Amino acid sequence: MLDIAKIAKKIPEISQHFRQEVDASYGRLKKAQKILHKIHDKETELIKKYEKWRDFLTFSAAIPIEPLNTRINLTSPPYSHSVFATDGSQISPSHHEIAYCYLINVGRVMLHYGQNLHPLLDSLPEVYYRPEDIYIPKQWGIRTEEWIGYRRSVLEAEILADMACRWVNLPGAHQEPNLAMVDGSLIYWFLEGLPKGARDHILPPILTAWEQLQKSRIPIVGYLSASRSVESINFLRLYTCPFNTPNCFTNCGDSEEKNLPCQIIEPLRDINLWGHFLEPGQRGPLWRSSQRILELYEEAQQIYFCYVNLGSEIARVEFPAWVVEDKPLLEQALGILLGQVSKGYGYPIALSESHNQAVIRGGDRVRFFALLEQQMIRAGLQNVGTSYKEVRKRESIA
Repeated sequence: MLDIAKIAKKIPEISQHFRQEVDASYGRLKKAQKILHKIHDKETELIKKYEKWRDFLTFSAAIPIEPLNTRINLTSPPYSHSVFATDGSQISPSHHEIAYCYLINVGRVMLHYGQNLHPLLDSLPEVYYRPEDIYIPKQWGIRTEEWIGYRRSVLEAEILADMACRWVNLPGAHQEPNLAMVDGSLIYWFLEGLPKGARDHILPPILTAWEQLQKSRIPIVGYLSASRSVESINFLRLYTCPFNTPNCFTNCGDSEEKNLPCQIIEPLRDINLWGHFLEPGQRGPLWRSSQRILELYEEAQQIYFCYVNLGSEIARVEFPAWVVEDKPLLEQALGILLGQVSKGYGYPIALSESHNQAVIRGGDRVRFFALLEQQMIRAGLQNVGTSYKEVRKRESIA
């Protein structure tokens, strides 16, 4: 139990610390604004410098594909359109439960506007209990709990593509504009540290799902709320580098300084910078991410992003290359996204509803294992039950 009286004594010190952080952040923001104004006519030069010296930098920067002063007003969503979204949650395995297994629950949502059609709001649970499901990550030294998260990403993509493509390709096909959405990034950074065998179980199915969406002309976006990315901020670092050759390993590799010239605006985040320039309903320039993991993606699936002022927040919105290359499709996606945030009072309603469908509460977990226990007893298994440790944790005697 948390002792509120004791923690209350620490609150003034904490609030004072954050007050100082806000003041420092404002100073970094002003510096970033000045740098941004100075490099408007130097973008091509900086892009060439980055492409030449990329392998010698200790940071990854995104590449702008539009002028940095780009400000585009988003269009309103069309009267008739459809939105598809998925999100997932899981029950992790425990040796203290009656059976060592895990469950992934993917919530799926299909919302129709201006079409007089019923929505779809449900979830698809999948239980994994076979040895090949449980122990396959051990060969790569991956913990089962981590592997569940990776498998969840695959299921979310596959179910999203299956749901959306089935609907769009029904006999008497629905030709209304549409959008597929996922909560979070389309760049799967976690794959970078995985062995090739593990990556081959995760990334190809996801890219295949995206290809299905592409064939059906269903744009997909990844929505990042409160993004901590610094990819566009890092592009500014190329300008602040005082060396003619931006070789981090040679110039600064052994330096013990924490405030190098190119770090004068750290740890400022992208959303802090673009929030100053964008009006509600506007997007900034498009950027091409250059994260190393994207070398495993196909050309059409390279990830681009922009920052959008949605009124409630500055969101990072990501899309595959095939969406960016089709301007009407890109405008359609951003317009529908704007409508989703408005309908969701600050957050895309399709994403919040898919989360609500996916979430597994404490009571759901208890009922799942109770049902499993009943079936195991009916199957003739004996000594079925949770460990004494788990029982005592659930029923305090204090």
